Amino acid sequence: MTFDYIRLQTLAAILRTGSFDAAAADLGITQSAVSQRLKALEEQVGARLVLREHPCLGTDAGRRLAAHFDHVGLLEADLISALGTESKSSAARLRLAVNADSLATWFPAALASIPGVFFDIVVDDQDFSADWLRKGEVTAAVTAEARAAPGCDCHPLGILRYVATASPAFMARHFPHGVTPEALARAPMLRFNEKDALQDTWLTRNAGLDRLPPFHRLPSSEAFAEACRLGIAWGMAPEQQIRDDLDAERLVPLLPRAELDVPLYWQISRLLAKPLQDMTRAIRQAARTTLLPFGRDA
Repeated sequence: MTFDYIRLQTLAAILRTGSFDAAAADLGITQSAVSQRLKALEEQVGARLVLREHPCLGTDAGRRLAAHFDHVGLLEADLISALGTESKSSAARLRLAVNADSLATWFPAALASIPGVFFDIVVDDQDFSADWLRKGEVTAAVTAEARAAPGCDCHPLGILRYVATASPAFMARHFPHGVTPEALARAPMLRFNEKDALQDTWLTRNAGLDRLPPFHRLPSSEAFAEACRLGIAWGMAPEQQIRDDLDAERLVPLLPRAELDVPLYWQISRLLAKPLQDMTRAIRQAARTTLLPFGRDA
């Protein structure tokens, strides 16, 4: 099957802007032309590519085709640079899968040192972010998987250390006789979302619990830490994010020396490894500056 890249460009514009009107304005064509191009592409592929919602969302096939268009754009930009030819095209667009806690701590510093690229960040748990690579919907991912996804290179980044913390008032209210398994089974905790297993892992390792206590679901790294400060529940937070709170005793560890270390890796499509080598270098440098090294305690 040979794709018409004008149609792929239109699909990518719809998913990037969220509507047919915005895509038409972005491409400098009419909304009718956008609809006709998408219809022709869907007929060629034999599948629905866009869910006409507010905003428009891509189906699995639609997201993969849009990612393919972005990948081709990156390869073309690299070729133009290698040939020393001036490009009139817009900056490259890069779709990445990154866990929320990396975005809340060390990852933005890496993005700041990568000019000339527009980023489309998919937020997912580090234990699941590699799935986006396997589906071909992102170019690279920060993941907890050390084994490279098919067609990808894997670079170790470092350790993101988590601490189970709560406010002093919460500790006094729920653990007056110490942080025992019985008390942990009753004390409310936080979970980022249904994929978040950090608290579950910590409970298994430190209390032997095989069932979850009552919990709040709170899908925001910043609000997660604030909820702990306010005494709503206890939860796992990156040590880097809450260091000032620990020093000021606004938050206290549930147990001493009971940190949970999560290894992080940078996986990137091997096809695009060369054109994106500067980005990989920047991300590895940011990780070295902020994450704990492998095989060494803090």
